[in-house]
Amino acid sequence: MITFNNYEHPYESITERASAITNKTIAGAGRTEALRTILSCIDLTSLEGTDTGVKIFSMCEHAHSFSQQNSGLPDVAAVCFYLPFVAQARKQLEGTGVKVATVAGAFPHGQAPTEIKRAEVEYAVKAGAHEIDVVIARGYMLANKCNEMQVQLEAMRAAAGNTTLKVILETGELETVYKIRRASEMALNAGADFLKTSTGKTKPAATPQALLIMLDTIKEFYEKTGKMVGIKPSGGIAEPDDAIKYYLLVKEILGDAWLNKKYFRIGASRLADKVASEIRG
Repeated sequence: MITFNNYEHPYESITERASAITNKTIAGAGRTEALRTILSCIDLTSLEGTDTGVKIFSMCEHAHSFSQQNSGLPDVAAVCFYLPFVAQARKQLEGTGVKVATVAGAFPHGQAPTEIKRAEVEYAVKAGAHEIDVVIARGYMLANKCNEMQVQLEAMRAAAGNTTLKVILETGELETVYKIRRASEMALNAGADFLKTSTGKTKPAATPQALLIMLDTIKEFYEKTGKMVGIKPSGGIAEPDDAIKYYLLVKEILGDAWLNKKYFRIGASRLADKVASEIRG
């Protein structure tokens, strides 16, 4: 477990830094290449109470359709569905290179005992999930019960084993720069493979300011440990221009080594088709 530096930046300075980066312009071939990277890093997602096996079948087919269009497009990185659909998606996408992700940890509210959260992660592993997006208990964070939250994170990490673990902070509910930073530190020390902004079920969801704080924390963690940890903005990212902003933040703060599906994801349900359409022109 590492000790992080003090992080006392006011929200205004975070906003200024984020704006300076996201207001940069990418045009021409540079924008096309950025969009290709973004498409290849999307987690095509459906997390609705109305999801059915038919809908999940259709989304899996769509996830693998981009590379079949004779246009040189990459497929998305992964699909992400609720636990009951993991086995179906895993079987359907076998051999395509598209990963199957799911959510656990009492998604989206995070309000459950550690034993329940651990059991959900264990179920996801047994069902065949390649990746598991778990959600923290924001109530612990807001009540300054950091030890309780750390115990839950470590239990979910242990239950995931070698499966990729993305930790959702739900930054829109953490209220302050300090709490977003502290939650990021705890997730990294617990062994997260990715930090993720949001469940997509609350507002605000992903914001450039929250992502910048998380990226700064990942950068410091890398400088102190040599371990690269991924980043996933998620929630409300529906337009190519929005996705470009998050791409620019990752590029500026972490560098090109993070700009691939191993370390960068975008959670979205509507973005992929729009990005593919712009690439095709």
